[in-house]
Amino acid sequence: MNRREFVKSTVFGTAALAIGKLRAEALAPGLRLHKKDTRLKPNLLFILADDLGWSQLGCYGSGFYETPNIDRLAGEGMKFTDAYAACPVCSPTRASIMTGRYPARLHLTDFIAGGTYPYEKLKQPKWQKYLPLEEITIAEVLKTAGYATASFGKWHLSIAKKPPESLPYNPDKQGFDESIVTYKPASNRDPESDAHNVEIITEKSLGFLEKNKDRPFFLYVTHNTIHGPVLGKKKLVEKYKNKPGTDLPQNNPVIAAMIEELDDSVGQLLNKLDELKIADNTIVVFFGDNGGLEKSAKQTPLRGGKANLYEGGIREPLIVRWPGVVQPDSICSEPVISVDFFPTFLRTLGLENKAKKPIDGVSLLPLLTQSGTLNREAIYWHYPHYHSSSIGPCGAVRKGDYKLLEWFDETICGPDNKFELYNLKQDIGEQNNLAKKMPRKTRELRELLTNWRNKVNAQMLTPNPNYDPQKAKKSKRLSLISFGMITID
Repeated sequence: MNRREFVKSTVFGTAALAIGKLRAEALAPGLRLHKKDTRLKPNLLFILADDLGWSQLGCYGSGFYETPNIDRLAGEGMKFTDAYAACPVCSPTRASIMTGRYPARLHLTDFIAGGTYPYEKLKQPKWQKYLPLEEITIAEVLKTAGYATASFGKWHLSIAKKPPESLPYNPDKQGFDESIVTYKPASNRDPESDAHNVEIITEKSLGFLEKNKDRPFFLYVTHNTIHGPVLGKKKLVEKYKNKPGTDLPQNNPVIAAMIEELDDSVGQLLNKLDELKIADNTIVVFFGDNGGLEKSAKQTPLRGGKANLYEGGIREPLIVRWPGVVQPDSICSEPVISVDFFPTFLRTLGLENKAKKPIDGVSLLPLLTQSGTLNREAIYWHYPHYHSSSIGPCGAVRKGDYKLLEWFDETICGPDNKFELYNLKQDIGEQNNLAKKMPRKTRELRELLTNWRNKVNAQMLTPNPNYDPQKAKKSKRLSLISFGMITID
């Protein structure tokens, strides 16, 4: 038995003693099971979209993108208006969902394997480029509780994207009984050929639901869409090209076609739950891993997009449906973040955290049951990286309505500290920087952010002795070309 097997056998051997049937007293005050529940343990269906913007759904205010099935889900559950990804890029957020731990604590702070920027002002830290097997995932915990587990779609937590290098860190090594791993397509892929694997992910998921309808399950449906390359089926693209509003910068007909395919997948899954008569005992979560790419579509009314810590890069749609527990058509405006899913699922099942590692999230059950608030001081972000589409490395904290951003290029190298402070309740578009007008609030949030980084042992950038502005600009352009964000003239 190797070290990893020993650690996990010890953890789960202890955890098994605490796992019993779900009882009402194990849940938040006032929570009661639905009368039709017979198996007691609720199923979990977690649907994760890739690069989906907060405002790109009908139920979040879009009059251009058509999402009737996701809108239906929101009408039957709770819609969170202030939900956040733990990072503005995918891999760290996915790690936070799996572990309940901030990316900064994991040292997994960029998409895997990240980019190299040898001539920028700061040197990036030597960060963790895969999810270690020693980390306890939510799938592993649920498996010990008797759940069938499956992950179908994008994973992006392995040491490499594709086999054979990826195999030792794929979902089947992290608690999933069944899995397929899909990847983004080549930019010249035929859009009519299920380029982003929406159909195969949906097909595998429907089969899993059918096979496991009589036992508790955790199904993680993790789509590649709407991540680039932006490819849509011709008939759908033409539909949106002829729709009013197609000329607005936030409305992209090709992305609209991709979102419609995503929405159709959600509809098929919801219909299958109804067909199998297990919808009443299934918690459905819909979420996104980071904001949309601003070069493809503006994130109006939010500022910025993927790879930066303005709201457009981190605020996400979050919908939770739980019949008999979550009030239909309810709205929650309390800030929540992706590290909260792990403890929420533990609390829901009456399980203890036996990982013997700190969990950063808090259970959302008081919000879902409308029985209380989270009483959390603040939520945090740490992105010590350059990105081809980003403004620069940054940290952020939100406390109440106020959010502070710290730009590391300036605060580490000087001569001026650069902080931005926004009141998100009054200024969701982050246009009115209050840092100089409210120095006391700026200092308060700055201290919170600094203390949190120390607490989680966050990695920081350091001054780069090889800094060369011209070479840095050229390096970033090459990265944009390699990621397909710009074309060579």
